Amino acid sequence: MLASLVANSIQAVNFLGDRFLRKYHLSVGIEELYRHSMNAAFAEKEAFLVTGAPHASAYYPRDFAWFYPDVLDPETIMDSRDAVRRVRLLEKSVRLMLEAVRAGVVTTTIVPAGRNRYIGINYFSRPSDTLLGILAGLEQLLSAEQRPASYLAMSQGAHAGRLLLAEYRADLKREIFKLAGALERFDDNGLTALLCDVSAPRSAATDTRAERRRFVTNACVYATFLRGIKLGIIERTELEQLLGRALSQYKKELLLLFGRHGYISHSLDCRAPSPVYSIALDFVNVHQGFWDLNVAEERALFAATTDFILAEPRFRVPNTSHFLVSADNPLNKLIHKIAAPAYQGRSSWPTFNVEFADRMLDHDECSGTETYRAYARDILRDIRTVTETHGGYQELISEKGLKYRTWAYQSAVAHSWFPRFLTVWQRAFGTSLLGS
Repeated sequence: MLASLVANSIQAVNFLGDRFLRKYHLSVGIEELYRHSMNAAFAEKEAFLVTGAPHASAYYPRDFAWFYPDVLDPETIMDSRDAVRRVRLLEKSVRLMLEAVRAGVVTTTIVPAGRNRYIGINYFSRPSDTLLGILAGLEQLLSAEQRPASYLAMSQGAHAGRLLLAEYRADLKREIFKLAGALERFDDNGLTALLCDVSAPRSAATDTRAERRRFVTNACVYATFLRGIKLGIIERTELEQLLGRALSQYKKELLLLFGRHGYISHSLDCRAPSPVYSIALDFVNVHQGFWDLNVAEERALFAATTDFILAEPRFRVPNTSHFLVSADNPLNKLIHKIAAPAYQGRSSWPTFNVEFADRMLDHDECSGTETYRAYARDILRDIRTVTETHGGYQELISEKGLKYRTWAYQSAVAHSWFPRFLTVWQRAFGTSLLGS
């Protein structure tokens, strides 16, 4: 309780400092904004990778899966010095969280509390995607030298990743199996699935919803299992024995349960009469996560949900292709009603929009069509415009397309999220954002 009080006090100071002290970059060209952001995101003084938001002195391990899976993409690295800084900071960040895992502290948030002292705290509920973020960060290191790049730091990062995996494999295996063991059977009108949040909320990237039985939360658990197998941390047969079903069946049951109406409902607890109020943009999940879109039934569910969002004006910032998290503000705790209204509802997260665009490109690639590429490009163009207009890659945009501001929140430039935007832009347009 004392640790929670200290951590929350530190974060309150961060928000107030942002409100009254933060200086914002002027509106300039995209290349200069990017260079400024990368110098800030990977500053050598940082103890771990941070977003650049007012709560940036805290560490959110899940972000490696959700918001910055392309920290080591060579296309986004400015020069060899930038590569060295990124590899070192990524290694420090992953090692810190692996130490916490070894100590049995799998938490949504780590807050620094003095020299080499940290507090692990769950702000809203126990995490569902922290392990996924750790595995995604570790995977970035391991795969660094597999990407075409001339930076020596990449091979050094891959070597560091192999050492970390060998040292902490047993600890990660223990926690992944603990997560699997916490799943509970849920029955709903003849459909059955294993969920991680049957009786209480579990946090995911949009954890302020404080809801149970959420699609994205359970999709993160599936993605954690998949990544654990890919990295050789757990054996598929061991996991399937614990789950009592094949991993493919586990995923199929989730799709049947959350997609029973022909689209992906964001929560089974949501009984909204209109489909648009049952959908949230975070259904796109994480890069290399739940959706592989190789199966026609999966593509149909994805397409139906996407089409609802594209067609519904209440999901859009007017006259743009910025999509809000949801058409209606979900459940909020008291602190959000006071300090950050609409934080997870009637506001736009540029990075969720980037992932939306990327899943659209996945769909077209897997289906051999050009159904959504134009929409994906519109999203990315609008994010570029707002980035240049507001002087940096934004964490949030208001429902009217302005900087998201409340009395305690002066808006923030999300430095570490910027590289992901460059990666998806390159994929959508076939050319680099910088210099275009």
